[in-house]
Amino acid sequence: MNIDEQTRLGVGIIGLGRVGAVMGAALREAGHAIVGVTAGSEASRDRAEAMLPGVPILDIETILERAELVLFTVPDDAIADLVSGLASLGRFSPGQIVLHCAGRHGLGVLQPAADAGAIPIALHPSLSFTGTSMDLPRLRRTTIGVTAPKPVLPIGQALVVEIGAEPVILAEADRSLYHAAITHASNHTIAIIAQSMEVLSSLGVEDPSRVLSALVDASVSNVLQSGPRALTGPVSRGDVTTVTAHVQALAEHAVTNESAEVADAYRAMARATTARALANGTIDEATATRLLDALEA
Repeated sequence: MNIDEQTRLGVGIIGLGRVGAVMGAALREAGHAIVGVTAGSEASRDRAEAMLPGVPILDIETILERAELVLFTVPDDAIADLVSGLASLGRFSPGQIVLHCAGRHGLGVLQPAADAGAIPIALHPSLSFTGTSMDLPRLRRTTIGVTAPKPVLPIGQALVVEIGAEPVILAEADRSLYHAAITHASNHTIAIIAQSMEVLSSLGVEDPSRVLSALVDASVSNVLQSGPRALTGPVSRGDVTTVTAHVQALAEHAVTNESAEVADAYRAMARATTARALANGTIDEATATRLLDALEA
């Protein structure tokens, strides 16, 4: 089976969360027909109306009967049981494409469908979704991890290319580590920036995002362009006295706010930054030891 300009698929979406709505809209823009979606909540129904107007809301069985490509975008932990249950009822058809967008899962959760003759594909966009139309241009600028049996890998790659993204081939065994890496970069960055904004707010800064915006944008841009060598700051310079002052100030902040969350995060990331600075050669072993001692004080 090949997907080309003459091949347009009937797509059914099971679980119309943020990812499902945006992927569905992207596939629709690429010329595929969305034959139906499931939408069990008011939020899902609103999302269907906004992102996929005119698409019928159907039950799972009807979608599986009508769709040539079934996209499962239910919560990650629900995929395996749902696919297994539907396979035991004989709902999958030979040649039907069965696809999910869960980062940590590969093809294993789709194996019951594959045993019934379906074509399993795992995709994962490297994107934080809002579930709105603003995600569509972002999706076209991102990469999508593709895992599929070798004979049908071109189908997964073609779907990614059709929606304007760049496919990155991932082995089944590498999915969890891949997902850990991008989660570390995305989610943990958000947590750290949110902590910094809270500290600035506690100092009376009215618009913390204004203070951080240019700094964070430049930091992200620099590391993406230059890699680890983009590292700057007191740890990279070996400025032990500044790091000591930071630790003391954050300890006082922890007492005032009855929470050591920010102080603990700072120390953990500063230890990792010390190791990175040592690897970069901007500090020596003796300086690294002094920095680590200051972080443990």
